[in-house]
Amino acid sequence: MRKNMLLAISIGALALPLAACHDPQDTATAEQSFGPSPTLPAPQHSWIPTVNVATAIGWPAGGKPTAANGMAVNAFATGLDHPRSLYVLPNGDVLVAETNAPPKPDDGKGIKAWATRLVMGRAGAGTPTANRITLLRDADGDGKAETKTVFIEGLNSPFGMTLVGNDFYVADSDAIMKFPYHEGDTKISAAGVKLADLPAGRINHHWTKDLTASPDGTKLYATVGSNSNVGENGIEAETNRAAVLEVDRASGKWRVFASGLRNPNGPSWQPQSGALWVTVNERDELGDDLVPDYMTSVKDGAFYGWPYSYYGQHVDTRVEPQRPDLVAKAIPPDYALGAHTASLGLTFNTGNLFPPDMAGGAFVGQHGSWNRKPRAGYKVIFVPFADGKPAGKPQDVLTGFLNDSGEAQGRPVGVKIDKQGALLVADDVGNTVWRVTPQAKSASRESSFRGDANRSGLWPAR
Repeated sequence: MRKNMLLAISIGALALPLAACHDPQDTATAEQSFGPSPTLPAPQHSWIPTVNVATAIGWPAGGKPTAANGMAVNAFATGLDHPRSLYVLPNGDVLVAETNAPPKPDDGKGIKAWATRLVMGRAGAGTPTANRITLLRDADGDGKAETKTVFIEGLNSPFGMTLVGNDFYVADSDAIMKFPYHEGDTKISAAGVKLADLPAGRINHHWTKDLTASPDGTKLYATVGSNSNVGENGIEAETNRAAVLEVDRASGKWRVFASGLRNPNGPSWQPQSGALWVTVNERDELGDDLVPDYMTSVKDGAFYGWPYSYYGQHVDTRVEPQRPDLVAKAIPPDYALGAHTASLGLTFNTGNLFPPDMAGGAFVGQHGSWNRKPRAGYKVIFVPFADGKPAGKPQDVLTGFLNDSGEAQGRPVGVKIDKQGALLVADDVGNTVWRVTPQAKSASRESSFRGDANRSGLWPAR
C-alpha cells in the first residue's frame, strides 16, 4: 500500500508541465486567505499531495516583471547566480547572497524524497550553491549597478546579513560568522570568526537562516526553520528550530525568543511600533487553501502553534503525540498572506520615495507555490500599515513572474529598501535584482501619482 502511494506521488511529480485553470470562485477563495482574520476551510487529507510546479525557464531577452499602475521597474543587476537575499550598506552599496541549499544527506530518503528533489529542480532550486556574497554599486545613481564584485566567498549557503558598526555578520546555514568591514570596502578577504552555531545537522530541512540586529546593536535575531513539514522526522529533530533566536552579540550565547514558527524569514523592525516582524511559511498537505502563510510581530516567549496547531489553536491531528498544553498557549498571527504563497521576503517602507500613504507599510516577496491548483504567489505585494498594524488589503506591486503557459520566468525572494527609498527585489530564477520606483519624479508629478493611485484603489488613502 505504502509503496503504491509513493509511486503515485513520484508519477504525479513527473506530470509537472500541466497547468491548472483559474476560475473566479478560486480567486474569491484565495482572497479570503489574506488579512487579519482569514477564512480557514476544513482540512483536506489525501494520500497523494498536490504537485503543480511552475517550471523555471528564466526571462526572455528584454523581459521583466509587470509593475503596478503608477510604478516602474528596471533591472538593477543581472547575471547573478541564484540571488536570494539582500542587504543595503550605509553608503548605498547593495549586497546580494548568491546561494542555494547545502548538502542535506538525511533530508528524506526513498521515492518520495526523490520526487521532491525532482520537483524542486524544476522549480529552479536544484542548482549548486555559489556560496558567496556579491557587492553591487550604483556609483552614478541612475538606478543600475555599474560594478559587481565578489564581497565574501567560501561561505556555507549564506542567507541573512547585517552590519553593526564595523562588524558584518552573515548567517550561514549552520552558523553566524563575523567579518571586519569599513565603509567603501568592495571585498572582505579576512577570515570570518564564528560568533555562534545555529541548528543545522544532516537534515537541515529549512536551511535558510535570516538575520537582523536590534536597534541598539546589542542583540542579533536569527530565524531557523523546521526540520520537517509537521514533525514527521521526530520532535527531537526540531530542538531549537521553527523559531526566532536572540543572540547576544558580545558572547555569542543565544536563547529561543519565539517558537512555533514553521519557517520564519525576513526579520524586520516595524518603524512605527518598533516591533520585530517575520514572514512564516506554514505547513503543507491540508488542501489548496490551508494553511495560509503569514506575517506577524513576534513577542518574547510567545508560541505560535507549529507543529501542533495552526493559525492559533486549530489542532493538526496528524501530529503525534498531541500537546494540548502547548496548543492552549498558541498565539494567532497578525496577518495572513495566502495559502502556499511561499512568502519569504519582508521589508518595511522606511524611505521617502514612495507616496506618504505607504509610509511604514510592508513589502512582501512571494516566491510562489509548488503544491497548489491554481498556483499562488509569484509576485511582490504591499500591505499598508497604520499605527504599527496592518491596515488594509494587500496590493500587487510586481506581477508577471509566470508567463501565459504557467512557466516561471522569475521568482521573487528577498526585498529591501535602498538608500534612495526604492524597492529592491531578488529574483532567484531570473538571476536579477529588480528595482521598483514610482513613475513620478517631480514633486508635482508625485502629488498627481498619489491622487491617481488612490482613485484607482492601488494604494490606500489616509
